[in-house]
Amino acid sequence: MSKEILSPLPGTFYRKPAPDKPNFKSEGDTIAVGDVIGIIEVMKSFNEVKADKAGKIEKFVADNEEPVMAGQPLLELS
Repeated sequence: MSKEILSPLPGTFYRKPAPDKPNFKSEGDTIAVGDVIGIIEVMKSFNEVKADKAGKIEKFVADNEEPVMAGQPLLELS
């Protein structure tokens, strides 16, 4: 059974801290509770998204720079 990490708020989801930087996390990575998995931008305010579950990232459901809604899945964990 897969687990999901959901967006805490609506905005634009970014998988990396800056355009010229690597992704925070990638498919296949193991994450712990509290790890930063991305950023959500709301009106020029950047909010870190931290994992509330531990596991291995199966896939990102939300793409980089994609608008997301609060409660929308960002990634799936196994």
